[in-house]
Amino acid sequence: MRRVSAKTILLFLLALLFIPVQAPAVELSMGEAINKAGRQRMLTQRIVKTYCQMGQDIRYRIAKKQRKASLDLFAAQLAELKKFKVNSSVTQALETVSTLWAPFHQLAAGKPNRTSAKAVRQAGEELLNASHRVVVLLETASGTSTGKLVNMAGRQRMLSQRMANLYMLRSWKFQQPLYESDYKKAAADFDSALQQLRTAPENTPEIDQALTEVKEQWDLFSLGNNLEDGNFVPSLVSRSLDKILVAMNKITGMYAALM
Repeated sequence: MRRVSAKTILLFLLALLFIPVQAPAVELSMGEAINKAGRQRMLTQRIVKTYCQMGQDIRYRIAKKQRKASLDLFAAQLAELKKFKVNSSVTQALETVSTLWAPFHQLAAGKPNRTSAKAVRQAGEELLNASHRVVVLLETASGTSTGKLVNMAGRQRMLSQRMANLYMLRSWKFQQPLYESDYKKAAADFDSALQQLRTAPENTPEIDQALTEVKEQWDLFSLGNNLEDGNFVPSLVSRSLDKILVAMNKITGMYAALM
C-alpha cells in the first residue's frame, strides 16, 4: 500500500478548511455562527500572509491557491452570516465588515508587490477589528460560557495566521518595530489562551486530547523559532503554523458543537 506523507495529509486538511460553502437552507446555530464569524478574523490574516508569501516567491503556487480559497471563503461566509438575524448591533457590525471588505479584496487580490504590502496589511487590520466585533457581539448574544470558548478557540486560528503574516513581513525586510511587537504579542496571547482553554471545565476528553496535541506543536514551534536572529525560514514557519491552524479549527468546531 502506498504511504501517504504528512505533508499530503496537511494539504488535504487545509483544502477542506478553505472550501467555500453555499449558504444552507437551514439557519445557522449560534455556535456555528460564532465559529464562522471567528474564522473570518483568521482569513484576514491568512490573506495578508499569502500576499506577502507570493511577493517573495515562497511556495508561490501553494500561496496563490490559499489566497484564492481564503478570499472566496470570506465572501461566502459573510453572505451566510448576514442571513443570520440576531439583533440590530450584529446587523450593523456586519454592514461595517461588508464596507471594509470591498477595498481590502481589491488590494489583496492584486499582483503582490512590496510597495503595496503595507497597505494590504493596514486594510487587513481594519477588517480584522471589524470582524472581531461581530464575534464579540455574537458571543454576548449567546449568553453562555461555551460561546466564550468558541470565540477564544477561534481566535487562536487568527493568531496562528497573524504570526505567519508578520513573520512574512519581517522576512521581506520590513523592519518596523510595530511588526515585531505585534508578533510577540500574538505569540504571548496564543500561549495565554491555550493555557486557559486547557483548564476549561467544559472540556470533553476529546477536546483535552486535541489541546494537548496543540500544546506539543506550539512548544516545538516556540523552541525552533527565533525572530531576532535575522535568519528567517518563512516556508518552515508557514507550514508549522498551518498545522496549528488545522488543529485549532477542529477544536473550535468541537466547542461549537457543545452549544
